[in-house]
Amino acid sequence: MRTYEIPPDFSDVELPEKPKLKFMEKVPNLKQAKKEMKRLRDIQGPSRTATKFSQGQYGILALGGGFLHWGHIEMMRLTINRSIDPCSMFAVWRFQPPHKPITRKSLGQRMGGGKGAIDHYVTPIKCGRLVLEMGGQLELVQVEAMLKQVAKKLPFPAKVVSRESLALMYKEHAERVSNNQNPWSFQKIVRSNMLGIRKVLSPLDVHNHGRYTGKFFDPSRV
Repeated sequence: MRTYEIPPDFSDVELPEKPKLKFMEKVPNLKQAKKEMKRLRDIQGPSRTATKFSQGQYGILALGGGFLHWGHIEMMRLTINRSIDPCSMFAVWRFQPPHKPITRKSLGQRMGGGKGAIDHYVTPIKCGRLVLEMGGQLELVQVEAMLKQVAKKLPFPAKVVSRESLALMYKEHAERVSNNQNPWSFQKIVRSNMLGIRKVLSPLDVHNHGRYTGKFFDPSRV
C-alpha cells in the first residue's frame, strides 16, 4: 500500500494585486543630477536591511557585495515574469531602483579636467541582503531552477534560500559562535594586538571580526 505525503496548506497565502515584478526606471527622476564619490563602503560589510523574509517563502540571498546595473534588474524581471503563474505565484523586489551615479570619461579623452559626466546608475547590494522574494501557492521545486539561473548571472555570489533554510543558517552561525572551543579567535587576537596585527587591519575588519574582507564574505570565520 502506497503512502503519499500530505500536500502543504496554502489557505493563509494572499496574492497581491500585481503579482509580477515591477519595472524599474533606468535613471532616477531628479531635478538636478549630482555626482558622487565612489563610496565603496556601500557594498562592504553585512547588510542591515532586507535580511529576513517579509512576504514570500523563497528568494535569492546575496553572499557578497556588488553593484546591480539596470541590465541585471531587467534580466531578473524578464526571466521570472515569463515563468511565473500570476494566478498562484507572486514576486517582489527587496532593493531600491538604481540611484547611485557612476561617472565615466568619454573614449579617447585625456585625463584631468575634473570628474567625468554621469554615465549610468546602479544599486549597491551588501552581503546578507535578499535581492527578491517569491511566494504564493508553490513549493521550492517549482521555482528552484529558475532562481538558480538568475542567481548565477548576478555580479556577486548569491544562492537560493527559503524561510526555513535562512533561519537555519542564522541558527547554525549563532551555535558556532557560542560553542567555539578555539581560544585564539580573531576577536581575541585583534584585541591583544598580537604581532602588531592592528597596523594592517582596517576599522571595518576590526568591527566585523574578519568575516568581511571588502565586498567578500568568509562564512568559515567565527
